Amino acid sequence: MNLLTAPILQIRHAFSNRVGGVSGGPFASLNLATSGGDEEWAVEENRRRLLARFGSPPLARLEQVHGTTVHLVSGPGVWEGDGLVSATPGLALAVQTADCYPLLLEDPQSGAVAALHAGWRGALGNILSAAVELMTREFGTQPRELWLAVGPGISGPCYQVDAELADRFALAGWAEAVLADPQPGKARLDLPTVIRAQALAAGLRVENIWFAGVCTHCHPAYYSYRRDGARSGRQWGLIVVG
Repeated sequence: MNLLTAPILQIRHAFSNRVGGVSGGPFASLNLATSGGDEEWAVEENRRRLLARFGSPPLARLEQVHGTTVHLVSGPGVWEGDGLVSATPGLALAVQTADCYPLLLEDPQSGAVAALHAGWRGALGNILSAAVELMTREFGTQPRELWLAVGPGISGPCYQVDAELADRFALAGWAEAVLADPQPGKARLDLPTVIRAQALAAGLRVENIWFAGVCTHCHPAYYSYRRDGARSGRQWGLIVVG
């Protein structure tokens, strides 16, 4: 198991890939979700293996709906939404991705953390700002002291979308994230550019923002829905409080 970590974060965390699990076929091998049709026993074993790397902490995770709902949690469980915030020591927060971006936030002052799932809907709805506002309200977080790690996701040159969707991002103020596409009615969308702009607008300092710079669509060590279709596996962005 070869986990990616962000040098900017001071607490335990990781971005998984597809190496080191027991799943077979299109899910080989560290698939962490049953949504594509993988065997439940294999997914459970893969999750157990990953969590064991962190001392098997209690886990809070999501039934993701590609929205902007962020939950404040104090213990293990499953919530419907796309973001989790907690300051409960020892609790692990996880989001699953397969081209969307996993965002991990750490507040070194209060000890609060967040794990967010940002696809185009989460980015357009600015789930990052929702999480920062929740952390500020509940824990007195100062945005300029936050650290943000953005894990692997689909890169702009690989992310083809309808021109209508691209126009929505441009109208929202992120025209620089819209890239040209030779196909009529299509464009390319660079979500990292949107996420960076949103982080700065929320008050984070540029030096406190880190991007993995890994394209899931291009890199065979990662699951990619765009590349592999509905039977793609999922990786996790995971962060442990304290």
